Amino acid sequence: MNAPARVDRGPKALRPVQVVPGFHSMAEGSVLYRSGRNVVLVTASVDESVPEFMRGQGIGWVTAEYQMHPRSNPTRREKRDGRERPLNGRSKEIERLVGRALRSAVRRDRLGERSVVVDCDVLEADGGTRTACITGGWVALALALDRLKRTRKLPGPLLRDQVAAVSAGYVAEELLLDLCYAEDSVARFDLNVVATGRGEIVELQGTAEGAAMPRSSMDAMVTLALEGISELCTAQRDALSTAGVALDGLLAG
Repeated sequence: MNAPARVDRGPKALRPVQVVPGFHSMAEGSVLYRSGRNVVLVTASVDESVPEFMRGQGIGWVTAEYQMHPRSNPTRREKRDGRERPLNGRSKEIERLVGRALRSAVRRDRLGERSVVVDCDVLEADGGTRTACITGGWVALALALDRLKRTRKLPGPLLRDQVAAVSAGYVAEELLLDLCYAEDSVARFDLNVVATGRGEIVELQGTAEGAAMPRSSMDAMVTLALEGISELCTAQRDALSTAGVALDGLLAG
C-alpha cells in the first residue's frame, strides 16, 4: 500500500507551522503549536524543587509528560490514559524522548534545585506528534526560563542552544521530509531526528520496515531533516520575538 502523492507541498518541504506563544495564561511558558494537522498544547511549569534522587546536587531538572486527547484521532479513544488504564507504553516512550531532548538544551547547573515540567497535550494528531512536542516544547521551555531568569535573577544564560525535531523517510522509494500519518504508516524507513540550532545531533530514532537501508540513504535522511530543523528553529525564534523575549539573553555563547 502506498501513501497518496503529495499535492500540498514538495517532497522536501515542511508542513505549515504556526506557533502561538502565551496560549495558556496560567503556566510560566506555553504555546499552541500547529504542524499541518497536528495541534499540540504545550505548557512549561516551574517547580521550586527537584526529584528526590537529585536533591543536594545544586542542579535543576527538566522533564516532560505526554498525553493524547481522546478525540485527537478520527475516532474517539475509548478511555483517557491514567484513569481506568495506565499510561500506555508509546506515551511513556515519547515523554522520555521529549524530556531527554529538552534537557540537552538547558544549563541545569544554573537553574538551582528547580524543576521545569513540560506538559504536551496532543489535541489533534496526524503523524509526527513527538517531533511537534519537542519543537513546540522548546519554545514553552524558553518562555518559562526567561520568566524564571527575570523573577529569580538567575546568573548567566540558561539555554545551551535551540532544539527542534522532524521526521524524514522513504515512501515508495522517494525521500520525504516531515511525514504525515498516511506517509508514515507506509514508509519503508521513517527516521525522527532531534538536533540543535547548530545542527548537532541530540537523538535519532528510526527502523527499517522490512529490507534494510544502506548507509547512504540514512545519511540523506539526516541531511534533509537537519535542513528542516533549521527552518523550525527560525519559527521558534520568531515565536519568542512575538512574545517579546530576547533569545540572545538566554543562550550561552
